[in-house]
Amino acid sequence: MPMNAPRSQKSAGATANGSVFGRLLRDWRGRRGFSQLDLALAARTTQRHLSFIESGRATPSRAMILRLAVTMSLPLRQQNELMLAAGYAPAWRDRCWNLLRANRGAMNMTEFLLGPASADSPSEPVNLAVALLSHDGLRPFIINWQEVALYFVRGVQADAHADGTPETADLLARLLAFPDVRALSETTPPEEEGQSPVLPIHFLHDGTSLRLFTTIATLGTPRDVTLQEVRIEFFFPMDEMTAQALGAWAQQTRPTAQGSMR
Repeated sequence: MPMNAPRSQKSAGATANGSVFGRLLRDWRGRRGFSQLDLALAARTTQRHLSFIESGRATPSRAMILRLAVTMSLPLRQQNELMLAAGYAPAWRDRCWNLLRANRGAMNMTEFLLGPASADSPSEPVNLAVALLSHDGLRPFIINWQEVALYFVRGVQADAHADGTPETADLLARLLAFPDVRALSETTPPEEEGQSPVLPIHFLHDGTSLRLFTTIATLGTPRDVTLQEVRIEFFFPMDEMTAQALGAWAQQTRPTAQGSMR
């Protein structure tokens, strides 16, 4: 009967999603050493209901998914994976490389390269990946631009694969739309890139050479959900000329520049 069609389709979709979610939940339950009964009791539900969820016979609510995830002490990114597997939108914010704050050294270095910010500049947050890959941003001043571009494209690709949010997917599409970026990422397989824990960046502007390397720090055990996706990038000088320039800009003892992103 026509009146029953939507309900049947919804049930079929929920069962399929629940099956994927159930396999993922069982996998995490095994990793964390919970029996089905132990997890049910700890999460304040029944073993029968948990069994139905794992088998796909019942679709968990968002609240139940979060309760199970918190009970198993899953990281926020893995909590988002559970949400997606069950057919829900991710619960926590994604990583989009938007600049939240920069210290004096980082701001002065950027002003040296790009000039003072216009009074009528857009109020939207600065995206570090876009700024480094765009011709309108820092790209013209980066000598080793290909190396920097690959680093950020691979990072955003990993984020898009991990969180599955439209915002991260849109950012990846925006980066790949810049000239030469897609071709560069397609001609250099990830396994041939020689991943490094630091990224060297060589800026050159008006005869001034700035050689830096960057590291990105994250909080391994944040107490607030909004902190887990925050990354703090530090720029360190690789030669004396760069150290003197950063030291003068920062007007502080330690010649570094830093910024925090989400």
